[in-house]
Amino acid sequence: MLEAFQVSERRACKVAKVYRSLFRYQSQADDQAFLRKRIREIAATRVRYGYKRIHVLLRREGWLINAKRVYRLYCEEGLHLRNKRPRRHVSAAHRQ
Repeated sequence: MLEAFQVSERRACKVAKVYRSLFRYQSQADDQAFLRKRIREIAATRVRYGYKRIHVLLRREGWLINAKRVYRLYCEEGLHLRNKRPRRHVSAAHRQ
């Protein structure tokens, strides 16, 4: 809009009903790709580990990460484990 109509940022934001602070916002979040990859690797090698054990392993490796973030990424990757074990108490892998 700025370039097409040769208007100021202030006027363009007013017409589009967007706050100027929102228009100028630059995200500070870093890319979680390396962390996601590492969580997937741990979940693949340690099939029965849930997010809490994976969090402990990541902390031992030196990742300064919150357990809630590990849980969020763990869920987004679809790595949930079954809560209930099979009847015969067979320790089988349920993660695909």
